[in-house]
Amino acid sequence: GNQRNTHIGLYDLQTKQNEHLYMFEKDLHIISCSINDERTLLAVSFRQYTEEETASQLLQSVSKYLALLIEIHPINNVRVLKAVDSCVRVQFLYPVEDRSASTESRLLLVSEDKYIELFDIRVVAEEEHRVVIQKSGQLPRAKVADDLVWAQWDMMEQRLFYIVPKESKSTLRCVQFYPDENFNSILESHLDIFVNETQLKLVNFGYDYCQDQDVASKSLNLQVFTSKAGGLCVCCSLASDTPDEIMYSIYFLHKGYNKTFTVSLDRTESHQLKEVAFMNLDYYVAAYLPGQFLHLLNIQHPDLLCYSLFLTGEDARIDRLQTCSIRSPLVSTALDCRAGNLYAVSISDSALLQLLQKSKQDSERLAALHCALLYFQHTEDLEMQIIRWICENLSTCHSFDPIQEFIIASLYCRMCPETQNLDKLLPYTSLLDWTGVVPGVMCATDIISLPVLDFQNSKGFWEKLNSNLESVKYAEPHLHYHNNVLRREWQNLSEEVRSIFVGLICSFGDFCLFANQREERRTTAYLRNVFENAKKYVLVSIVFTLSYFARLVPLFEEEDYQQQLLMGLMVAQLKDHLMRHLQYVGKKKIDQIVLDYVANLLNLIHRILKEVWRRYQLHSRVFCFDERGSAGEFAVFHIMSRILEAANGMCMPLPPGFHTLHLGLGVRCLPLHTLLHYIDNGVLQLTETCVRKLLKDLDDTEQNEKLKFSIVTRLPEALGQKVRQFWNHPINENLIARNYVKLLLEKLENRQCSRPIPDRISVPVEFLPLNYLTNMLAEIENQGVRPYEKQDHVNARFVEEMALKHTMTLLGLKYS
Repeated sequence: GNQRNTHIGLYDLQTKQNEHLYMFEKDLHIISCSINDERTLLAVSFRQYTEEETASQLLQSVSKYLALLIEIHPINNVRVLKAVDSCVRVQFLYPVEDRSASTESRLLLVSEDKYIELFDIRVVAEEEHRVVIQKSGQLPRAKVADDLVWAQWDMMEQRLFYIVPKESKSTLRCVQFYPDENFNSILESHLDIFVNETQLKLVNFGYDYCQDQDVASKSLNLQVFTSKAGGLCVCCSLASDTPDEIMYSIYFLHKGYNKTFTVSLDRTESHQLKEVAFMNLDYYVAAYLPGQFLHLLNIQHPDLLCYSLFLTGEDARIDRLQTCSIRSPLVSTALDCRAGNLYAVSISDSALLQLLQKSKQDSERLAALHCALLYFQHTEDLEMQIIRWICENLSTCHSFDPIQEFIIASLYCRMCPETQNLDKLLPYTSLLDWTGVVPGVMCATDIISLPVLDFQNSKGFWEKLNSNLESVKYAEPHLHYHNNVLRREWQNLSEEVRSIFVGLICSFGDFCLFANQREERRTTAYLRNVFENAKKYVLVSIVFTLSYFARLVPLFEEEDYQQQLLMGLMVAQLKDHLMRHLQYVGKKKIDQIVLDYVANLLNLIHRILKEVWRRYQLHSRVFCFDERGSAGEFAVFHIMSRILEAANGMCMPLPPGFHTLHLGLGVRCLPLHTLLHYIDNGVLQLTETCVRKLLKDLDDTEQNEKLKFSIVTRLPEALGQKVRQFWNHPINENLIARNYVKLLLEKLENRQCSRPIPDRISVPVEFLPLNYLTNMLAEIENQGVRPYEKQDHVNARFVEEMALKHTMTLLGLKYS
């Protein structure tokens, strides 16, 4: 104040005003102060005299520092907690928010002499609502920690982290304070960190600029951060022997390793090089050196460097934080200790998208993509902008597939909040490793011992941390579901059921009959389970086909048996994987998780198609084959090819109608030789819906005949039997006859029948080879062998007629 009084106030976030609490009638050097939850008691520690006053008091026995406890409801008695020559700090404990008014408060007192005490203060209410301290004698106290060299207070979770030196290493411990007035040491972890033992370094116990600046210059810059997902990180800056380098380490205690980063600086001015500031953004830890760099480290998945975002230049600038005196007392906050301002800190979604769009480095793109999906979860507008970026950069990402990363990361972010520990079981990336580098950054990884926890029936953070530590003990990377197993099973199963598709007309029951013909491992029960899953989850596909996406994108409601089989196998594999590790959840819940996973997978692919369709303003005329495709249709065809490539790479099913739409665009956009090349190499798959429409709608011009003939000759036999009847043309009839003879003779060989010697059969022409073949086919038909049961006109007589017609055509004669 103007009269050199010292006022203590409490800032109200709602009114933006200071509420006056107490006033000293002199100019004091306040070190720390704290108010209890009920706002009836105020604890203050301060230095009694200035340096000049201290010199004049040397001959007197007067303490340099005082810690007072003041009754402020109303202002009344003042009690001395400590009168010592070493600096002390005070901090009230806060119980749970919904606790009713209490008659007891607890106060931590931290001494520069390297110990921490807990005072138990009881109050009573007197007349006129006065609240006073109950006992007039010494307050009960308990020793919380001793011989410590560093301590940090977690005000939101009521935890005290502190470090004690132990031989060549340091030991990090944590004391948890509970609402029931108990506390216990809950964590111990050995760290390979050298801590200056001469002075005590305190974090989040208030900030005394003069003293803390002096301590900071002589001690380690270290902070502990926790996350909602059970992450526990120790961040510290290290001394570097090279003047133009900065070193800092992040100990990911919940993962069992630490990473030490060495950053080469562009410009080295010794007076500007200060310590790295660390900030807690929950999913990320930020290492920030103003004017140099901003490093966002992914706490949940720190294993691959590509998920951490390293920014320099203007991208790394935080406008209001240009000093190095920065602390992060709360999640997503930054305290500028010099200015005395507390800021809310968050990642800007618009800036992140701008970085994603302008970046040329794969590491930055991948980190920005994951950050956008993980940090902001899934919003429709953000997804739309990411999909647009993917469409524009399909060919510029060389070390990863953006479609795969978008689908996998989006599924992970959507599914994991549903069930605890699901984040340890579902895949979060399509990458197994990362061989790329971040320019200007070197990283060394060291395995460290896991923390030791000692708690009983503790929920929340400690339970999640313990779960993370257990997963590390059981080799966490192997817990994540991976498509390698699915791919191997899919290849094996595809070989077993491939022959079924030759005679496949209709139902899943046909598959099960085939199961007992294979190796013992592939039991009937196993296959039945796969196909039952397929039938069940096909309903999910149909629901999405009839959804809003399908009304915009012309996806046909059709049966794709191969995709249904893959879906059923994926469901079976994912269920087995979750049942092994989530037994306590129950089968019904796991069924729902898998159902949601498949539904969200199809949803994401539909989402991509919808945005692509909108962007290029396409319509349902893509299935009119009498005109060529536009540039927009060709672009969509290319994107769909990349979606197919991504799905095949992850061994994931596609929604029904995808292959039909893809083939339809291919017919419109590609020249014939390229179209056939795509079909022969499996990029385009012939579907009944598209082929039938093509045969029916196109007339028989020379060019169209060539296209139809090329398509018909490439049809699988089962599909060919269904669609060839829609093309009434001699070429097609000749193909039908040839295939009929081939199948009939193959069935004859399989039945191991003796070759028939027919009696004389009346035939219209005397051509002995044809007569013999016709009689043979008729004899086989009489034995009940009919490959084309649903096409009665295809028989021995039909073969004879087609043979004669084809011969007459070749001879240039007229057939009648």
